[in-house]
Amino acid sequence: MFWYPPLLILVNALLPRPTQCALLERFEDLKRNDFDFVIIGGGTAGNTVANRLTENPNHHVLVLEAGGSNANAFVSMIPNFCARTLGSAIDWNYTAQTGPVMNRVVGLPRGFVLGGTSSMNCMAYTRGTREDWDRYAHVTNDAGWSWDNIQTYVRKNERFTPPADGHDTTGEFDPSVHSFDGINSVTLSGFRHQVATRVIQASKAMGNDSEFRFVLDMNSGEHLGIGFAQSTVLNGTRSSSATSYLGPQFINRPNLHVLLHAHVTRISSEETAHNGLTFTGVELSQDSGKTLHTVTASKEVILSAGSIATPQILMNSGIGDPNTLSNLGIRTLQRLPSVGRNLSEHLVLTLGWVVTANDTDSEAARNATLAAEQLRQWNETRTGPLVDAPDLDFGWVRLPKNASIFERVKDPSPGPNTAHIEIQFLNHGFTPEIPPPNLIGVAPTLLSPISRGFVTLNTSNPFDHPFINLNFLDSEFDLFALREGIRSARRFMSSPSFNGFLVSAVVNATTDDELDEFITATAGGACHPIGTAMMSPRGADWGVVDPDLRVKGVERLRVVDASVLPFLPAGHTQAPTYIIAERASDLIKASWS
Repeated sequence: MFWYPPLLILVNALLPRPTQCALLERFEDLKRNDFDFVIIGGGTAGNTVANRLTENPNHHVLVLEAGGSNANAFVSMIPNFCARTLGSAIDWNYTAQTGPVMNRVVGLPRGFVLGGTSSMNCMAYTRGTREDWDRYAHVTNDAGWSWDNIQTYVRKNERFTPPADGHDTTGEFDPSVHSFDGINSVTLSGFRHQVATRVIQASKAMGNDSEFRFVLDMNSGEHLGIGFAQSTVLNGTRSSSATSYLGPQFINRPNLHVLLHAHVTRISSEETAHNGLTFTGVELSQDSGKTLHTVTASKEVILSAGSIATPQILMNSGIGDPNTLSNLGIRTLQRLPSVGRNLSEHLVLTLGWVVTANDTDSEAARNATLAAEQLRQWNETRTGPLVDAPDLDFGWVRLPKNASIFERVKDPSPGPNTAHIEIQFLNHGFTPEIPPPNLIGVAPTLLSPISRGFVTLNTSNPFDHPFINLNFLDSEFDLFALREGIRSARRFMSSPSFNGFLVSAVVNATTDDELDEFITATAGGACHPIGTAMMSPRGADWGVVDPDLRVKGVERLRVVDASVLPFLPAGHTQAPTYIIAERASDLIKASWS
């Protein structure tokens, strides 16, 4: 495990208190209970949709957020501290089964705060590849989800900004594939650590024919190689959906209403001869069910609760597999067996190296004086090591075409230009030693798992956490690919560019059996769950939503979050979620123009 000095008192003393925006804490403070649109979830997607819909002053929009204000989540503001949000008061603190192969219980962090997981993630900004999005378009029979057609929404979301230290970024990214006038800030590292510099040097030294070639911008749609990481950070501070889409210039719109501590229990419906099953409102509670309140939506209810809570709310509302629902005494209103199925998650593990560098996070972890100085520097100037998210550089590699696994298993990636494995380069590692030595981490991540898990209800009580089974390593491909990902990472770290920098490896497993044992014992989720309300073609008898994100077979209910993705993107899921929400906003506007 990684050890930190006790800085909580110092953090609370130094961090500024952000101005409290026009957010409501009590249901009684709502001036109305009828709205045009009710959005369930004030997270990455929900806040994006709320912002875009309230651009029309005639649309009254209510956002229901189960957690509290991000303004009180002080540690969330500091990019380098993102890991400290896990298991905290702003985390739903879900637990998940890993399935019979790994046979463990793991945490599954999700944001329980305004901004959702964008207020507690590690801020990586990766869009996925052209092949990812073209596959979404193909699977859904909707060209609107293709790479070319989502570029409008990439640009509406992104505002590329200078890094915190203001250094010249020439040669670190491709300006032609970025937007500089969107809403959510994206930037490059604002403090260059030794490991980040060595990684880029090693990549460039290997040449363009190497599997580790330097790639100028991994967000161009073609990502194979190694390059500089990009993160959702603004002036050294986290940029979330709460700070951007609900920022000061938006939150005071008179037609935008945000209610905190609002736990949704179910979506209410009515059945009419003309329209069939129509969803017209939302039931919620602020006191664990002692008191129930209802709000109505004259146009649509938009479910943006994320890949765990979205299927839970659908099932509690009578939408799902009739067998599951009837066993819990829930009346089935719409038969959709795909609800909660197809749960997909990236699998990641960390290889550690002891290094000679003295600028690793380990140095601050064992030196309280240094840690306090870094925090004070961040607080006063928004500079220094705390301005960076943990991922400093990224690598993207594929298994060889002649890999033996492809004799038995079809390649699950979307195409030949999309990686099977991501390699994350971190300025910290993991070791049992306390205090830790100077460590860096290299984290192979499985991007295209074949294994699928599920989310289902434990009970009919909407305040109980659902049952989550990630079912990791259910496919032999997943274990094979992650094993080869470890070997790929080690090949890269054997570059002469790391001579005199690496002292020793923390993990020395080498044979297939040793690597398999290491993987099953230590790998975990990357906090990228998707797929539990997946899109499918209009009229298909599988899936949960149509390509326009309307729930199949019902009226005035839409899902807008990462749960609609049928496959994991080859990258982190934050940017794709923003893209989904931006396009969904236009689809909704078009329906009610």
